Amino acid sequence: MPGPVVGGVSPKPSASHLWHDIYPYVFATNRSAQLADSHTLLCMAPTQREPKVVVLGGGSWGTTVASICARRGPTLQWVRSEETANDINEKHRNSKYLGNEVELALTLQATTDFSEAAECADVIVMGVPSHGFRAVLTELAKELRPWVPVVSLVKGLEQGTNYRMSQVVAEVLPGHPAGILAGPNIAREVAEGYAAAAVLAMPDQQLAANLGNLFRTRRFRTYTTDDVVGVEMAGALKNVYAIAVGMGYSLGIGENTRAMVIARALREMSKLGEAMGGHRDTFAGLAGMGDLIVTCTSQRSRNRHVGEQLGSGKTIEEIISSMNQVAEGVKAASVIMEFAEKYGISMPIAREVDAVVNHGSTVEQAYRGLAAEKPGHEVHGAGF
Repeated sequence: MPGPVVGGVSPKPSASHLWHDIYPYVFATNRSAQLADSHTLLCMAPTQREPKVVVLGGGSWGTTVASICARRGPTLQWVRSEETANDINEKHRNSKYLGNEVELALTLQATTDFSEAAECADVIVMGVPSHGFRAVLTELAKELRPWVPVVSLVKGLEQGTNYRMSQVVAEVLPGHPAGILAGPNIAREVAEGYAAAAVLAMPDQQLAANLGNLFRTRRFRTYTTDDVVGVEMAGALKNVYAIAVGMGYSLGIGENTRAMVIARALREMSKLGEAMGGHRDTFAGLAGMGDLIVTCTSQRSRNRHVGEQLGSGKTIEEIISSMNQVAEGVKAASVIMEFAEKYGISMPIAREVDAVVNHGSTVEQAYRGLAAEKPGHEVHGAGF
């Protein structure tokens, strides 16, 4: 019996319209480079072919997005494992990360040949974790054509530099438009065909609108924005707060307490995000409140799982070693506190998570620390 179909079914967009809309804008940003690159000129003709999406990474969300894109046009997924590549190509499954029940788009192709993927890309989708993001981009820089847009799926920050992923792209691949696709997207649910939505943030709204067509199906709604900073920070921050809520689950907190923590978490997210240049409305949208809710409450949430396991007495090392995917909130906690100090913002919930994850505090101490905070003005107050 065939399994659920990733992303639902929807009509394919006009190949010529997608190609014409995306690339005249992208390549017009540097006319001299355009004229110097004969390969680029060949690839610009709208009647030649549809833009090819290349997804780098073989995890659950990267595979789900790759399958969505494959229903819209030609898509190639690069994975490290030959076994995973064969699973996708021959069985239309990614059994390791999505199980045996989810059927991927029949047109999705996978490869382990990085050069093959890089050389044919018209749009790059980065599905690798934050700690491997720069290394993959560095390899990509050797073979990628100029001006190809890079869309990150990563909801995390680079340790050491504290960079958002678009900043890493700007440093390693200067001249390539960089953004992020984010929202309340538990991969397995989207893969099983449940309706969901995300927001695609790119530095130019016209580019975002045109690229957005590549990520839309009847059951997966893709909105657009030019607030790259806000969406990236919302994606990184919500993971830290999901750990906090997960710790609360382990303590048996009530529904009211959980709602209080989530609401105050959203306020902390908004304050830091705005200080860094994000838009307040972004944090009330899909990448902010939407993703925060699902990451804090879903039993499939990796970051909530980390919080629950911390509450059961396990060390962070034990928890991470038992997981086959990355929980970005673990790495982001210390970075967030560096930002809080830099911008002079009080972030009590993030502070307590960082204390548990990185400084030996206990879950009980974390919630006692929050309870000791004196409530003040709901919007302008500095405490919890």
